[in-house]
Amino acid sequence: MDNNMESMLEAYLFEANDLLEHLDEILINCEKENCFDTDSINEIFRIMHTIKGSSAMMEFDSLTTISHKVEDLFYYVRENGIDEKYNEELFNLMFKSSDFIKDEIAKVENNESLTTDIGTFEQEINDLLKKFSNEASNDENDNSENNSSVESSNTSSDTSNGKDDKTDNAIGADEYDPEYPYCVRVYFDEETEMENLRAVMLVNSINDIYQYIKYIPDDIETNPGSEEKIINDGFVVCFRDEQGLKSSLKTIEDFVYTKNYTILNKPETSSKAKQNQKDEKKEEKNNTVQNAKKAPHIKQNLINVNLSKLDNLMDLMGEIVITESMVTAEQNSKHEGVDNNFNKSSRHLRKLTDELQEIVMSIRMVPISGVFQKMRRIVRDMSKKLDKDVELVMIGEDTEVDKTIIDNIGDPIMHVVRNAMDHGIETKEERAQTDKSAKGTVTLSAQNTGGEIVITIQDDGKGIDKHSVLEKAKRQNMLKKPEEAYSDREIYSFLLMPGFSTNEVVTEYSGRGVGMDVVKKGVEKIGGDVSLVSELGKGTKIMFKIPLTLAIVNGMKISVGDTVFTIPINNIRQSFKVKKENVHCDTEKNEIIMVRNEYYPIVRLHNVFDIHTDVTDIESGIVILVETHEKAYCIFADALLGEQQVVVKSLPLYLNKYNVKETGITGCAILGDGSISLILDILNLYNNN
Repeated sequence: MDNNMESMLEAYLFEANDLLEHLDEILINCEKENCFDTDSINEIFRIMHTIKGSSAMMEFDSLTTISHKVEDLFYYVRENGIDEKYNEELFNLMFKSSDFIKDEIAKVENNESLTTDIGTFEQEINDLLKKFSNEASNDENDNSENNSSVESSNTSSDTSNGKDDKTDNAIGADEYDPEYPYCVRVYFDEETEMENLRAVMLVNSINDIYQYIKYIPDDIETNPGSEEKIINDGFVVCFRDEQGLKSSLKTIEDFVYTKNYTILNKPETSSKAKQNQKDEKKEEKNNTVQNAKKAPHIKQNLINVNLSKLDNLMDLMGEIVITESMVTAEQNSKHEGVDNNFNKSSRHLRKLTDELQEIVMSIRMVPISGVFQKMRRIVRDMSKKLDKDVELVMIGEDTEVDKTIIDNIGDPIMHVVRNAMDHGIETKEERAQTDKSAKGTVTLSAQNTGGEIVITIQDDGKGIDKHSVLEKAKRQNMLKKPEEAYSDREIYSFLLMPGFSTNEVVTEYSGRGVGMDVVKKGVEKIGGDVSLVSELGKGTKIMFKIPLTLAIVNGMKISVGDTVFTIPINNIRQSFKVKKENVHCDTEKNEIIMVRNEYYPIVRLHNVFDIHTDVTDIESGIVILVETHEKAYCIFADALLGEQQVVVKSLPLYLNKYNVKETGITGCAILGDGSISLILDILNLYNNN
């Protein structure tokens, strides 16, 4: 495959997958309301039209045929409406169509052969369309046929009359549509082959900047005979308003196969119509500014960039930050009286580095909403198959995460949602016997805490019986110590092990013991951690804590003995000196201190990490008040070393078996002098010590 074709295929796949995600979102929203509103019908029609055109250009016959049939179906619905009694049938067919197109696109991505036997599915769509059309009475059908004959006769007459009078700069009366009055006739180069395919490419290019168009001939995607008409009469593109025509002329002119084009005049009309046109033109002239402001669509300047290039750019950015800190630190340490010029230059360099870092980081950031939206379809399908009434609640779907995280987090979230739906949420009968609402809830939430992304999947179902988990672990000889010695966290961790499942019956969705193992491996692959909390009868919460793959954060360096730690600035509220009389103990003999009329526990880092230091007296060191989205407490260290931008490097995967992250270490950083600083995970540091 040549580079040009490969680029076209990549663009096709990207567009098709994006459109299908949007289609599922529309269908789910419409199904919730049990109706198809006008905007949704138009949008579904546009989506199918786009997929049909691009699939025809790529010569994917199965995709072209099915999308064309669905387009025809929604053309009828758009023009004639639909009886409410057919809503469910249409919804089911559309979800089936969406799944079919997804499967075919997956085959394209995997370089597999497309489905050839689509006759049955094609007939299913045709049958539904026939069912819609048969709703009209026989009398109406007869009248419609008679009217069509008369209209056809008139059209033929108009065509023959128009053909003689047609000039290159006027549109024929048979081609004119008052809803699309602004037209241009395009002629392709004589050497051009497959003129209908070139016309499809031109239409797709125009649709990028303006959507409301029609074209003549209108069967360029499906009728090879349209080539002859394009060769003889040119390819006519009509626009809904003048702004659309003007905004598209540059695209038409720059199209590689365009020989020339002519803006067409409207056909001759009656004197009354002419007067109306004059009035319209006068009004249009007076409202030029307003019309300009109402331009329907502005094209975004977007390009596709290979992910490996972005990875290299991120790595280079990290090295620049490290080098900048090395240069400034070295000069300041060697020369106490560094001249002002160097200080000015270093400050300016820091400013430019910060700006460059923000731009580079933002390039790779993608909203997690795309992954969350896919879960809506899973919840919808499983609700119907399992006969459960479940609502999906999404919080923080606008949270932006690294592209690498997006690519790897979809499957783990899907497995957890399926588990929640299958044996987390109770049946309608079981919920009716409790004080819970009839409708179950699955909540997806995402939050950027500064140093990591926290994704939570929570349900209000039956929860997990830890006794049954422990019993199953015992039967599988997984216990390494007495049952009573296991904490809740350790018991729930059994669920993350390969082959472990509490389901006694294997269902379509769970019970095979592979789901949660896949979840754990998927999250750990991107350097994350999985934690599980459950309360019997109340529900289950599963949390993913995923560090940013390469984050450049402002951190505060602190020393404990000979070890340097870094605390993200976002987690620090204040630092202060403490007197012994201000330190108290709680009922469990843990140190606490009062700050602004609130008591906070004290975590001594030298005790947590078993570090030798001479600074153990509370008055000799420094206390830093830190907080996360869940907890606030105080950290005791030897001294503050100053603020510095650091590049967060993920810990090697082989350290996962030592549970380093659970001790409160989220990553490491290279300092200006070449030494290593460990970055503290403020949340886990407190929870596990």
